[in-house]
Amino acid sequence: MKKLKKLIRYDNIGLLFVLPAFIYMLIFVGYPIMDNIILSFQDVTTTTLTAAHKPFAGLDNYIQIFNDSVFIKALFNTLLFTVSCLVIQFIIGFALAVFFNQNFRIAKPVRGLLMMPWMIPITVTALMFKFVFGTDVGILNYALRSLGLITRNIDWLTSAGTAMIAIIVTNVWIGIPFNMILISTGLTTISQELYEAASIDGANKVQSFFRITLPLLRPAIESVLILGFIYTFKVFDLVYVMTGGGPVNSTHMLSTYSYKLSFEMFKYSKGSAVANVLLVILLIVGFFYLKSTSSDEEA
Repeated sequence: MKKLKKLIRYDNIGLLFVLPAFIYMLIFVGYPIMDNIILSFQDVTTTTLTAAHKPFAGLDNYIQIFNDSVFIKALFNTLLFTVSCLVIQFIIGFALAVFFNQNFRIAKPVRGLLMMPWMIPITVTALMFKFVFGTDVGILNYALRSLGLITRNIDWLTSAGTAMIAIIVTNVWIGIPFNMILISTGLTTISQELYEAASIDGANKVQSFFRITLPLLRPAIESVLILGFIYTFKVFDLVYVMTGGGPVNSTHMLSTYSYKLSFEMFKYSKGSAVANVLLVILLIVGFFYLKSTSSDEEA
């Protein structure tokens, strides 16, 4: 009884509020991750899935995937997709944030409307853009033909050269509002008195942008880039709905290749190994994000 009273003291009451979330994360996040790590060191297929003692494989699964050309292609595709999306959506999102930070009548309503692409479920967006990039009935091909820019339809999603471009464009459309709103929030924290003082000292708008805006936006920019990297690097539903990793593995990401190994080829342990590579990369990026945010708070 004394231990219970000690636990529910005022200075410990916060732990009780956190406890349900901790238990939830432990069961639905912690346990699957640990089970997946164990699975990657075993040799589990359809024949050994229900076995009481699953064969131990050691590092064989990791050695096999790093010698797998499709895995290397998926890793390269994931990096290419992530970097391309981050650069394009950051530039456009930054420009829109600066533009809508100006004081004009319809700035806030239009900025709110621009959040719609980010609020729509990704599966719905993927289906919509799959129709846009369709070969025979696609809106994009119809528009390009009407303008006289092409003479025959382009196989956007069934050609290895254009499929990656299509999914990058789709993800950029989703990610622009996320970049815009976070940078807009950072811009609102910058005092206008700084710009007024700079103008009195003779600084023009370009100098004020590079000497005031960018340095003070550094925490927001770091958050946008690192969180954007994490969200984009683990993409699955968008690619799975639009291309399924094809054509000829040209758009496979680590997530979609892990799914293919596990639930289409039934090589569960190899699929788990690919998923763990994805997990390790994201953990490294998350570690640097936490380190950078803590150093900024100390500064």
